[in-house]
Parts: sequence; structure tokens; C-alpha cells
Amino acid sequence: MAKTLRLEIVTPEAKTYSEEVGMVNLPGLEGDMGVYPDHVPLMTQIAAGEIGVVQGGKQQFLAVGEGFVEITGAKVALLTDMAIKAADIDEQAAEEARKRAEARLQEKLSDGELASVNAALMHSLAQLKVKRRKRP
Repeated sequence: MAKTLRLEIVTPEAKTYSEEVGMVNLPGLEGDMGVYPDHVPLMTQIAAGEIGVVQGGKQQFLAVGEGFVEITGAKVALLTDMAIKAADIDEQAAEEARKRAEARLQEKLSDGELASVNAALMHSLAQLKVKRRKRP
């Protein structure tokens, strides 16, 4: 049997993913990083974007927000503010959220408002990227 590692994704609302997988591709701050079983231990920050998961020879994608990941040889534990499977993304709602966030960025905003609007924009862009991904 092929080696696997446990991928766990936790958001403030719930544990949204907990499965044995063959590989995980994460959006790091300095680029994507692939994680396979027996990976060197690592703790780092991730950017909002797309996670690719290979499980049983099939690939699936999730949109995630910013967060932190702890990687061991047997487990990838991701703590993020958003995690949504491609099938659960409402493309129209994400597009509307993107437009609202971009419009708000044209306004005069406080530092706190700016951070919130930027986070909303990154969330909507991540969802759109995953939902609009070309499937082979």
C-alpha cells in the first residue's frame, strides 16, 4: 500500500477536512509547496489561494484563506480562516464579493477596514480561481 499522510484543515467554524492523502500542494507566501509523506518537519504561513490534494490517484481542489500550516512526516495540519471545496463554491456569490471588495478599495478606508476589505478580496479571488479551474 502506498504511503499517505493525514491532511487536517481547521477553520474558526469547524474541522472542514480530515483525510488520508498522497500529496498536498499549498500556497506558500513565496510560492507553492508540495508535501508528500515523510516530509521534513516545517511550520510556516500560507497565503490565500488554492490547495491541491491527491487522494487515491484523483486530484481535488479547495480555496483557502491565509493561515498557518504545521507539517510532519505523517500529518499536515492547516489552520486557516476559510476552506471551501470546489464543489461547494458559489461562483456568482464569489464574483459579487470580488466586485464589492474592489469597489470598496476605491474608497477612503481606515487601516482596519483596508485589511478587512483586502482579506475579503483575497477570499473571493481564491474561490474564483478554484471554481474556474480548467478540469482535464
